[in-house]
Amino acid sequence: MKKEARGRKALSHERIVRAAARAVRRDGFHGVGVADVMKSAGLTHGGFYAHFESRDELLAAAVEHAAHDVGIEIEKQVEKLQAQGMSAFRAHIEIYLSEGHVLDCENGCPTSALCAEVSRQAPLVAAVSREMIGRLHRVIAGRLPAGSSETAAWAVTSALVGAVQLARALGNSEQAREVLTQTKNELLARYDVPAI
Repeated sequence: MKKEARGRKALSHERIVRAAARAVRRDGFHGVGVADVMKSAGLTHGGFYAHFESRDELLAAAVEHAAHDVGIEIEKQVEKLQAQGMSAFRAHIEIYLSEGHVLDCENGCPTSALCAEVSRQAPLVAAVSREMIGRLHRVIAGRLPAGSSETAAWAVTSALVGAVQLARALGNSEQAREVLTQTKNELLARYDVPAI
C-alpha cells in the first residue's frame, strides 16, 4: 500500500512539474501561480506542499524539467537532420531559429523564454536558470566545427537567444521572420561546414 501511495505521489509530482514547466515558458517566472499550476495538473491547491516547500522550489524544478525535455527533443531533431546530410551545427540552428520554435513558447527552449528575468529571481531559481544557460552554451560549443574560437559559442548562443526573443517581440510578422532568416544566414555563413 505504501509503495502504491509513493507511486501516485511521484506521478502527481511529475504532473505538477510538467504543468509548471509549460506555464513558466508561456507566462514567465512572475506569471506562474501555484493555484493555476495545481489546477492545470488536475490537483487541488492544498496538495502543493506535499510536493514542494516553496514556489521557488517549484520554479527551479520547472526550469530544470523544461531544459531537460527541450534538450532531448532538439537532440532527436538534430539526429534526424544529420541523417539527411546536415551538419550538427546547421541542424541546431535550423531548429532553434524556426518559426515553429518562436510560435510555441510554451514548449520551446526555456533559455530564450526566461533569460531576461533570471537576474531578478531568488537564488535557487537563478542558480538553476544559469546552469540551463550554461548547458545551452556547452551544447552549442560541441556543435561548432573543429577549430572554432573558444568565444564563438557565446556569440552563437547569444545570437540564437536574442533572435528568438526579438522574433517573439515582433509577433507573427514579416519582420519576425526576417530576424530569424537573417540571423540564421549570418551564423551559417560564418560557422557552418558541410557534414562529412
